[in-house]
Amino acid sequence: MKILAVNKFYYIKGGSESYYFRIKKLLEQNGNEVIPFSMKDKKNFSTEYERYFIKNIDYSDTNIIKKIKNAGKIIFNFSANKNMSKLIEDTKPDIAHLHIFQHQLSPSILHTLRKKKIPVVYTVHDLKPICLNYKMFNSKGICEDCKGKKYYMCFINKCVKNSRLFSFVNVLEGYLHEFLKSYEIVDIFITPSNFHRNKLIEFGIEPNKVVHIANFIDTSEFIPKYEYNNYFVYIGRLSEEKGIFTLIRAMLKVNKSKLIIVGTGPLEQQLHKFIINNKLNNTELVGFKTGLELELLIQNSRFMVIPSEVYENCPMSMLECMAYGKAIIGAKIGGIPELLEYENGITFESGNEIDLATKINELLNEEVICVSMGKKGRDAAEKYYDKDVHLNKIYGIYDRLFRDC
Repeated sequence: MKILAVNKFYYIKGGSESYYFRIKKLLEQNGNEVIPFSMKDKKNFSTEYERYFIKNIDYSDTNIIKKIKNAGKIIFNFSANKNMSKLIEDTKPDIAHLHIFQHQLSPSILHTLRKKKIPVVYTVHDLKPICLNYKMFNSKGICEDCKGKKYYMCFINKCVKNSRLFSFVNVLEGYLHEFLKSYEIVDIFITPSNFHRNKLIEFGIEPNKVVHIANFIDTSEFIPKYEYNNYFVYIGRLSEEKGIFTLIRAMLKVNKSKLIIVGTGPLEQQLHKFIINNKLNNTELVGFKTGLELELLIQNSRFMVIPSEVYENCPMSMLECMAYGKAIIGAKIGGIPELLEYENGITFESGNEIDLATKINELLNEEVICVSMGKKGRDAAEKYYDKDVHLNKIYGIYDRLFRDC
């Protein structure tokens, strides 16, 4: 089978790219040909198909002329449309599997796929099809004001980068693709969490077109370790919606262990100041980590904390933590609780630092239970989230598309 795999980044930028390259590898290992379509970047992995990729688009560029040109590409990227058409003509794929494509590639590519009569499956890694800023979160917190196609609320609330200009561009994008019925071209939406599936349906996408298939990992690549050192970890972006300040304030009420924060982001300096000003000797920022260094940090930890205050989907970090045999304390929001249904962790009220501190202290006091949770998490990872289970479900979607299209 020839599969056109679309993602705007062709390097590991986040959890969605981790999934993209894992499923690409898995499909190729099982005899399929995977044809990538993406954006050029010096960080890209090498591929013979890069000549079809669109030119790099950097929305952080301060040049006003480039900003204006790039704004138009958010709405409809004609280059992506043209390049994809050429790629399809040259490679003749059987199916297109989309991941994150909006803004840089834009939904323009959907119209190319329809014109070429290519069946389309779209793994929805975020809420972009129903929320113009991807995450239903703005400066005021959780936001669902666009429900009912009220995209103008994005402009009113300054949902994109807290800017009316950026928000206005996204409003135009939303209304244009609503008019063009771009997302109706997608044959099947795959959501990694049931929560996101329900949100898509709630916001108007046909229920029979939305299927829940969780993310996956190759558990054979993760060696569980049930012994630990006296610390626990947070791994992720240091930004407001991730609940990192709720976590760090909770540490004011934790005495028995140490928190190691792994990652970078816009709140990094504020977190440094908070730690110094409050003499938080039980909290350490260690920056971005990868490879063996990150692996050892997780393996030797007691548990992981996911304090998010946004509608998370199916965090890869949680699956990896489960595979390493570690318990998890997760916020009761989005798809997080779905990964804690195996007695492999506990939840707390999202945004509630007192409840979080209580749950951290509870798990620190229950060493036997903590280890037991880790073992149950590993069992769940093997039974429900391993690569073979996932691949069979993906094949089921592909077969359905071939029958229906």
